[in-house]
Amino acid sequence: MSSNIDYKLLRALATVVQEQSFERASEKLYISQSAVSQRIKQLEQNLSQPVIIRSSPLRATEIGKRLISHYHQVTQLETDLLPEIFNEDLNKVITVHLATNADSLATWLIPAIAPIIKSKPIELNLLVSNEKTTIQKLKDGEVFGAIGTHNTPIKGCQMTELGTINYVLAASPEFSDRYFKKGISKQSLVGVPGVAFDHFDNMHTQFAQQQFGLSNEDYPLHTVRSSEAFITMVKNSTAYSFISELQIREELNSGALINIMPEYSIVDTLYWHRWTLLKGVYKEISERIIEHGQNVLN
Repeated sequence: MSSNIDYKLLRALATVVQEQSFERASEKLYISQSAVSQRIKQLEQNLSQPVIIRSSPLRATEIGKRLISHYHQVTQLETDLLPEIFNEDLNKVITVHLATNADSLATWLIPAIAPIIKSKPIELNLLVSNEKTTIQKLKDGEVFGAIGTHNTPIKGCQMTELGTINYVLAASPEFSDRYFKKGISKQSLVGVPGVAFDHFDNMHTQFAQQQFGLSNEDYPLHTVRSSEAFITMVKNSTAYSFISELQIREELNSGALINIMPEYSIVDTLYWHRWTLLKGVYKEISERIIEHGQNVLN
């Protein structure tokens, strides 16, 4: 087993996992597909263990995830250091990988980092998932930072509390009149369609179970992996659900949506997790997320 890290091999691993294809990785690395395979094989031989699971989708092993995370952190440091040393073009585009929940993306995240996007040569790669699962993107080495509800720092990373996000049970006036004219009860909820972001989003099911003893077999639950489409479904009277109050403030004020159970809400706390060693544009983005996020969410 070799004790040296060959970053050429790590780059091949990171690119294969990111592109989800040996062929696309070869195109991005400007080498043959066979050469990519050889680099992965060489890395596995050096470590005496596999670094990638050849499944669909392609997945890194635990050691592979750690290597990818290490590679991205080294790349970030090089991005800031090398132009100064070699007097290279400071306008070279920097790709920034970041994980976020859909509600933050739809409301405050872009305004937070917009000044940096406008002033720096940045190419954003935003990975959107449920707020409970964004942390996995950071653990897997896919991103340098993640916004989510995970409330424990992970190894090699820092964590900052951003604030709370309030979810209210919302519906259109038409939907409310159709199903809840006599109020919300166990009887009135049976068979009434709700909507969730994905299978990790259990706000609706927990509410129905804990408040009224309903199982998920007692009503249909749409799955819509788009924060904007999520709200559109509710506004078009096809479902009711928990939505971030921050995201529908205008609709609530105008009456396009109503809070059908104002005595009940769900409050989540959001955290910003990121690599411990941050420099340059990564550090600037992190600082803006903390500053703007805390301002909006508090």
